[in-house]
Parts: sequence; C-alpha cells; structure tokens
Amino acid sequence: MGTGAEASGWLQEARRAACAAPVSPRATLLLSGHPGPIGSIEPALAERLAAAGLPLARSDDAWIVAAPAQASLAAIARRLHDERVCSRWRDELLPVRDASGRPLASIERSVARALGIKTFAAHLVGSTPEGEVWLQQRAFDKATDPGAWDTLVGGLIGCDESTDLALARETREEAGLDLGQLEGLAHAGRIAVRRPVSDGYMVEDIEVFHAVVPAGIEPVNQDGEVERFERLDGPALHERLAAGACTLEATLILGLLLERGLIGPR
Repeated sequence: MGTGAEASGWLQEARRAACAAPVSPRATLLLSGHPGPIGSIEPALAERLAAAGLPLARSDDAWIVAAPAQASLAAIARRLHDERVCSRWRDELLPVRDASGRPLASIERSVARALGIKTFAAHLVGSTPEGEVWLQQRAFDKATDPGAWDTLVGGLIGCDESTDLALARETREEAGLDLGQLEGLAHAGRIAVRRPVSDGYMVEDIEVFHAVVPAGIEPVNQDGEVERFERLDGPALHERLAAGACTLEATLILGLLLERGLIGPR
C-alpha cells in the first residue's frame, strides 16, 4: 500500500461527507440587532419553541432570537434540554460569533448542533521521532463516536478561550502532556466540516497542529475520555484510515497531513 493520501478513496469519501447538506430543510437563525446569521434551525422545531413562549420569532424565511441575546439563548438551550432534543447537558459555554468572528454571545455546548451554530476546535497530531503517529481511542461512553480512533488531542474551543489556550488545556486533559514538552509544534492547516449529525447540523472549523512527542514521553489520559493510546507506522495508519476506524474529523486531519508530507515514513 502506498503512503501518500492523494488518491486514497477513504480521503475522497471523507471530504464528501464533510461537505453535506442538512437531511431536512433548515431556516436561518439570527440574533436581534445583528444582520448576519448565527446558525440554522429546523422550522418545525422553531415553531414549537415559539408556540411555547420562547424568545424566538419568525421573520420571512428566518427566525430571530430576541434581545437580550444571552438570556434568550440560555432559555432556548434549557428548553431544548428539557425536551431531550440535545445530548446530555455539558454546562460548558461555546462562543456565538458573527461572520467576521466577533463574539456576540455564548451557548450551552450540547445545543450548538440543534441550532446549527458554528463551533471551533483545535486538534493536535503527534508523531514520534521515527515518524509513527499517535492516535487515541475515544472512550466507549462518549456521546459522539464512542470507541473510534482520533488524533492525539482534540477538543472544542470554549467561550473566552483562545485557540492556544484551548490546545494547551486539551493536551493536558486528554494526554497528560504540556505543550512545552513537545518539539516543533506548528500550525498545520484548517479543516471545515459541514454535515448533518444525530443532534442537528454540525458547522465546525478545526485548527490543526502538529508536533513531535520526544522519545521516552508517552501520553496518559487525565479526564477519563480516552480509552487508550496507540502509535502506528505509515502502513498501519493507512490501514486504519481505510477501514473507517477513525472519526471523520481525524480522517480529514490525518489525510491532510499525509498529503503535505508532515507525517508518514521518514
């Protein structure tokens, strides 16, 4: 099996899956006083929320969240949780941004997909000095992709958190590593994912980083969200990717780095 990713069927398929329209039609979601969309919502869900007295109103083909934005989004999030529209309540706030990236409000993490709100993530691909690649197996009790293989570290960027801070936090929590222990840490690209998921529509921009984990240092999970870690050489990595054993996001990220020659045989 070749080591390049350029013509790999699994990468082509992953890229198609990462740019998919919603299964059901969705209406634009707006914040009162702001012209650009912040997300999208299924019309039937919006009608139900509005009928229940939530601060949401129709405007032509869009739905507008009433001011004040923070209180209104919090009320809508709680209702979605009570109706079991979203996954388990995380008590974590994610930023709600306009098209320019300016923060407008925040939203409970578990309802972001139901409201089609863009999320932002940071992933770290770690390799050994010999060119093997570290993967983590996600815990089997994870709500999303349980037991699937993922990059060494990956997670969402929280409200009032920079990309660098989020990457450092996730690296400590998931792998028990400090960024200062790693060699050659560098930004390696950005991945965009637009696809339907079980709890709504996923719109996510992922900042991708790569670093070398020095010899003698191994990742150790700290937060209970990782089943185990494994390092793979080039052929084994391709085999796992081709088998569909990795998350879609990890497949896209690893495929990108393989294409660019940032990981793989030395």
